[in-house]
Amino acid sequence: MTTPITQELVEIKYTLYHKKINDALGLCFERESPATLYAPARYILEGKGKRIRPFLTLLAAEAVCGSSDNAFKVALAVEILHNFTLIHDDIMDQAELRHGRATVHKQWNINAAILSGDMMIAYAYELALQAKSNRHAELVHILNHANITICEGQALDMELEGKNDATIADYLDMIAKKTGRLISASLEAGGVAADGTDEQLQSLVLFGEKIGRAFQIQDDYLDIMAKEGKSGKMAGGDIINGKKTYLLLRSLELSSGADHDLLNSIIINKGIGAERVAEVKTLFMRCGVLEETTALINKDTEEALAALDNLPHAEGREYLKGFANILMNRDF
Repeated sequence: MTTPITQELVEIKYTLYHKKINDALGLCFERESPATLYAPARYILEGKGKRIRPFLTLLAAEAVCGSSDNAFKVALAVEILHNFTLIHDDIMDQAELRHGRATVHKQWNINAAILSGDMMIAYAYELALQAKSNRHAELVHILNHANITICEGQALDMELEGKNDATIADYLDMIAKKTGRLISASLEAGGVAADGTDEQLQSLVLFGEKIGRAFQIQDDYLDIMAKEGKSGKMAGGDIINGKKTYLLLRSLELSSGADHDLLNSIIINKGIGAERVAEVKTLFMRCGVLEETTALINKDTEEALAALDNLPHAEGREYLKGFANILMNRDF
């Protein structure tokens, strides 16, 4: 009889795998010269990353074949590819801090950050090719497709910043590409490393797409609903900065009159004073966007969990479901 997979067991497994992943990442980029190439790559991997994507890769493999051994190098490849995107995103966003530390381009310079990020892409592919698998071409294709799609998502995000008439469809397309694809690719690659069937891979991709969208929309929701300081960010930071989120764009569709004008002014003026965040939050409550957003998050999460039901290994499948539930029940 299979032991029920409790939240405590999922958290224990996550802690163990988090350490294993971090220990392995610490052995990457050991070369000392050129220092401006390898030191930035080591630095970004030393940050407080949650390692969600490589953990999903390992759980996907276990849900398909019962073991994640052959997927470990792939999991590292996924995490390195993710961190490359963070380096380049921080340059484009002109961000100065990530997880409380100077961003790579601030710690070194923009040229070093770009070059180090470029090198990390090739290193990720090399790791994927070291996986014990006879399906290396598929693994590289998945990483390539994810990389191209993330770039499309970043381009759409930059275009969205300049659009005063952005729609929900624009936003959902952007987050599916910028955030969602690497999550679904993490799972798909784990399934390939475990020699999964096409049907099993489709289930993992669907799970990733649904949970990825729910996770991002939940981020938007928590930005204004989480308790001050829980996320390490100012409550309502998205509104203050005029970020086009699901809540802002959907509330524009649901509101009218003075409410609509206020929301529209946030987009046109690229933000609003922090003293007016509470007013906007009340507006969100009044137009019903908070309830609608919660319902969408729950629907996506339920559909994500249902997508896993045909995976053959119950323990791995239940760990995947358990981890998804932990992600979606967070309050930060």
